[in-house]
Amino acid sequence: MNRWSCFLLAVAGLMGAAGVGLAAWAAHRTGGDILTTAALFLLIHASAVSGLALRRDGWPILGPATVLAVGAILFSGDLALRTTLNLKPWAMAAPTGGLLMIAGWLWLAGSGLALAMRKDAASHQGRKA
Repeated sequence: MNRWSCFLLAVAGLMGAAGVGLAAWAAHRTGGDILTTAALFLLIHASAVSGLALRRDGWPILGPATVLAVGAILFSGDLALRTTLNLKPWAMAAPTGGLLMIAGWLWLAGSGLALAMRKDAASHQGRKA
């Protein structure tokens, strides 16, 4: 496993821990719906990022995993900071994070199709030889 994969695994672990923490906090807070949303996005994307980081084919998948992680951190971090500390560090953090998550999932879809076509082309080459 390369260093970037290891780094993404560490980030995914932190995202997962933060997601669990935010979910617990939301359960004990009046009006914790926004924190619950932040927790959910962190937990879902932590799972996706860790699964992608562990793949053997590496580089075609690490780009989307990185974009998913950055997007989830921006989106959930903004929701959590606004809700808990009334901080608004960057007005466009949540929308930018949301767009990055969508882009990451679309990039992943494209990477999956590209890998499938490459493997399909390779299997056709093997049959012709």
